[in-house]
Amino acid sequence: MRWDAQQLGTEEPSALPGLAKLNNLVRSVSTPEFAGVTFHEVLAKSALNRVPRQSQMPFGWTINPYRGCSHACAYCLDPDTLILMADGRQKPLKSVEVGDAIMGTESDGKYRHYVATTVLASWSTFKRAYRLTLADGTEIVASGDHRFLTERGWKYVHRATNGTQRPYLTTSTGLAGLGRAGLTELEPTSMTGSEVTSDAELQVVSIEDLGTEIDMIDITTGTGDFIANGVISHNCFARPTHTYLDFNAGDDFDNQVVVKINVADVLAKEVVRPSWGRYPVALGTNTDPYQRAEGKYSLMPGIIEALARSGTPLSILTKGTLLRRDLPLLAEVARTVPVDLAMSIAIYDDELQKSIEPGTPSAKARLATVTAVRNAGLDCSVFLMPILPYLTDTKAHLDEALRRVREAGGTSVLFTSLYLKPGVKPWFMHWLERQHPELVPKYTELYSRGQYAPKEYRKWLADRISPLIRAHGLERGREDPSTGGIRSKALGMLRNDDGERVAFASDDGSTGARILPATEQPMLF
Repeated sequence: MRWDAQQLGTEEPSALPGLAKLNNLVRSVSTPEFAGVTFHEVLAKSALNRVPRQSQMPFGWTINPYRGCSHACAYCLDPDTLILMADGRQKPLKSVEVGDAIMGTESDGKYRHYVATTVLASWSTFKRAYRLTLADGTEIVASGDHRFLTERGWKYVHRATNGTQRPYLTTSTGLAGLGRAGLTELEPTSMTGSEVTSDAELQVVSIEDLGTEIDMIDITTGTGDFIANGVISHNCFARPTHTYLDFNAGDDFDNQVVVKINVADVLAKEVVRPSWGRYPVALGTNTDPYQRAEGKYSLMPGIIEALARSGTPLSILTKGTLLRRDLPLLAEVARTVPVDLAMSIAIYDDELQKSIEPGTPSAKARLATVTAVRNAGLDCSVFLMPILPYLTDTKAHLDEALRRVREAGGTSVLFTSLYLKPGVKPWFMHWLERQHPELVPKYTELYSRGQYAPKEYRKWLADRISPLIRAHGLERGREDPSTGGIRSKALGMLRNDDGERVAFASDDGSTGARILPATEQPMLF
């Protein structure tokens, strides 16, 4: 594992209470690629986690390579920023999609060259804006955390506001790239492999704080950079269980991420034990295994390979488009063990999604990942979870969501209403007060009796969405005799460790777990 410009944490356990429980802590790392996030690298003693029966979860075993989630974004640009595509065209950042071929750069240690690369992921966020003006007239609007390549390495647009020392741009700093004139004269056929040199006047003339926050976009590429408005730009790479470590479930969940760096090696030893019954293992049940940090740590390939070698069925639930990286491996291991994949896509309104999930890939990017999964020859279910009362439970929103899932190739849909478990409820209500204060009284009443929406609401929601799911052909997946259930479901949700079938449907039709008689066919909503 290599971190550029890493800083080892020096916090005493008393400074961060959660560290006191990490007696297997190797080091704490901060890195410019993840501004504001500290990664606590630990040596895991075990990888497989047995899910307590009293939890009522519809799976028996799980693996969580991360605690916390780095999906929150930092580096971002104005959506209208022009991105240089691999064929020499320019396209606004807001129109760049996962899978697009664009131009990036690679360094051999002495020289840097232009190369074609692929967009691996895209995020929307909301950040304070700064306008950067160069001597040749180029203007770029970016966040203060964004970095550009200069003659002295990568530098941030603006100095840190939290006291952290980091290199940042000043007037007269020269940026690397083509410049506006270079883009005009560009011959794409001769660009790939050429050295990054330019006579353009790319010195910084001014850096203006626009004094407001705007919608911005981040992307991840194969080379770690891209060409934005003619200059070389660095790209982006992102609760309750955190309270076990005495971290809070809000900011700490985003900013204090525990990484089990040896999880694949530990798992490989666990699954070859004679006592291991090759029970289905669910990944993504607690924190996202394909969060942004996975792009750095690459823990999932080793986990997938260890499970496959032992003959253990696996299922993966994720919001992360980084799943696409491992699709060739997943398609290969699916020849020998059952593999089930699901994308979590709860919100199909772009503005609402940016507000409540600012560090996650857009619905469009996740739907494109569903299509990529299907193109790889695998089924992909979509978790329409959670449905937000008064926000995403309208018939129009649900119908549009299901239409888009079907068009993307989704094989089935599971749904549930919002569940405000301890640690999440205060965070959500704070967001609601800020974004939709008119709904606070309704939510207060709706969740006055507990963490779940009332049974009456769940029944109403089931009656509304179930006919739509059937109309779009998303209520059933493919039958798979080897599992005795539905292939497009997460395998861990088909049978518990006693061999009993488990369905994701409660008596009132809303999502939940219950054990079915052996003769009853599992339902999928």
